[in-house]
Amino acid sequence: MEYRFEFSFFIQVRTRSNLKWKPNAQTIAGGNREGDKLNQLNYPYGIYIDHQQQSLYISDCYNHRVVKWKLGENNGQIVAGGNGRGNRIDQLNEPTDVIVDENNKSLIICDEGNRRVVRWSLQNPNDDKEILFENIGCWGLMMNKNGDLFVSDWNEHAVKRWRKGEKGGKGTIVAGENGKRNELNQLYNPTHIFVDREETVYVSDKLNHRVMKWLKGANEGIVVAGGQGKGNSLKQLNHPKGLVVNEIGDIYVADWGNDRIMCWSLGSEEGRIVVGGHGKGSNQLNSPNGLSFDVENNLYVVDSWNHRIQRFKVDNKD
Repeated sequence: MEYRFEFSFFIQVRTRSNLKWKPNAQTIAGGNREGDKLNQLNYPYGIYIDHQQQSLYISDCYNHRVVKWKLGENNGQIVAGGNGRGNRIDQLNEPTDVIVDENNKSLIICDEGNRRVVRWSLQNPNDDKEILFENIGCWGLMMNKNGDLFVSDWNEHAVKRWRKGEKGGKGTIVAGENGKRNELNQLYNPTHIFVDREETVYVSDKLNHRVMKWLKGANEGIVVAGGQGKGNSLKQLNHPKGLVVNEIGDIYVADWGNDRIMCWSLGSEEGRIVVGGHGKGSNQLNSPNGLSFDVENNLYVVDSWNHRIQRFKVDNKD
């Protein structure tokens, strides 16, 4: 038996641990080689699923734009950026992640190349834009059910939090910022993050090749995936990126350097390959980045170096 639920700011999958996905994916965005046409992507990095509108928001990194792509359509729509690479308020520079703030009907974007986090209105995108935070090596974003914003800062090797309505400032450190080594109180180039209902922060600790779990208020984290050095065994990760944690604590992570998606069950010393892991290629994954699920537990993967978004349907035959 499986359960599904969702709230406005993010979806946390609740399901049994042994779910499987069909190995043959469907390309639902991009897949027409790299380019800047509306049916193309150029090294996409992040993804956000709008379940109500049946749409994806994609940080199309090297096109310096965010694209909205409705499921079932062949072209996307530019909803932020797309005015060339630059630092004007109407430009983006290699955006790495995007989320939707349902309260304000706006996009929040990691404008990584400009070292800032910005907001673009979905209702009035031509005029309503603002810089929320500057001078931050932002990479991953997540908003909790209270509207608090969490941002990974790869430059300071930390995860920071801004409470709802907070603007500017340096934020509050909730993980890391103790140097860039592999001690339990440290992170080394964190990328994607996931935050649960209790404000437990999960971090893809990229250059330590592990996923860390930081309880609210903790001074150090817990290794919950990887942490056995860079490698491709079931106990190892290679530059982890996209990250989702389900309600029972299973960790799904995009194992970027191994071209696979892994699942670490709660308390397990090794993971299992969910999809991929067969090398790079147009029929495989090539440097997967962002990761998400829909309410039916279908798996969405940002297949970055294949310039596309892949959907793996859940296999219900068992």
